[in-house]
Amino acid sequence: MSPRTRTAFLKGHGTENDFVIIPDPGNTLDLPPATVAALCDRRAGIGGDGLLHVVRSAAHPEARHMADEAEWFMDYRNGDGSIAEMCGNGVRVFARYLQRAGHTTEGDLAIATRGGIKTVHIAKEGDITVGMGRARLPEESVTVSVGERSWPAANVNMGNPHAVAFVDDLAHAGPLHDPPPFSPASVYPDGVNVEFVVDRGPSHVALRVHERGSGETRSCGTGACAVAVAAARRDGADPAVTGSPVTYTVDVPGGTLVITERPDGEIEMTGPAVIVAEGEIDNDWLESFAG
Repeated sequence: MSPRTRTAFLKGHGTENDFVIIPDPGNTLDLPPATVAALCDRRAGIGGDGLLHVVRSAAHPEARHMADEAEWFMDYRNGDGSIAEMCGNGVRVFARYLQRAGHTTEGDLAIATRGGIKTVHIAKEGDITVGMGRARLPEESVTVSVGERSWPAANVNMGNPHAVAFVDDLAHAGPLHDPPPFSPASVYPDGVNVEFVVDRGPSHVALRVHERGSGETRSCGTGACAVAVAAARRDGADPAVTGSPVTYTVDVPGGTLVITERPDGEIEMTGPAVIVAEGEIDNDWLESFAG
């Protein structure tokens, strides 16, 4: 890890999906998995479902090819230190940080992620809308289990994999401390985010989610999008066929997200993003995990 006089951090959340934010425009910080996991530890660190490493695209080898379209790269890490393709709530919080730091203002911007470039709109009233891309619906069928119960699950890919199971009661998902078993295992060789979903009303659902690498979280943006698409198809709605957008309200434990699927397949997610604190990390403590 490069020596610094101090290492700044912020803490933010989107519908209570919370993140440690590390501004590092020049990509000078080494953040190995052990360091990220320590920072995200809720008892011995700052605490978060994940970490948002804020880097200029031109300074990061994985994002240089996107630098002409997006100045900033969201180098996202799960709470266990593993690398993830995308995090929908994280993109909103990332955009809020850029606004707070004076790197952007209300309106539109592009953010580079491992899941591609995401378009973002910061509204005057505060909510942030993220263009989440298109959902892919792999043909492989999946079954998700908790204890003695099993459910068929919709296989939805939002740049990261999801298994969406519609249940009668969210309590049936159990404690969600460990990843729910799924079969066949070959469908998700790198693990999967599992959503358990109940209906709340017309075009209105609620979910609980186990995010791979993080456990149960208060919210999952890509998961909310996957759930909206799965619910729409279950309900016989496909904007690509009808030519009309479909919108679902998705309640997550930490709040509410509004998901719209457009006829061109683009999915938009709208919700809040809040920065709650900022400070400095003790570099001696940080260095102790670098080896």
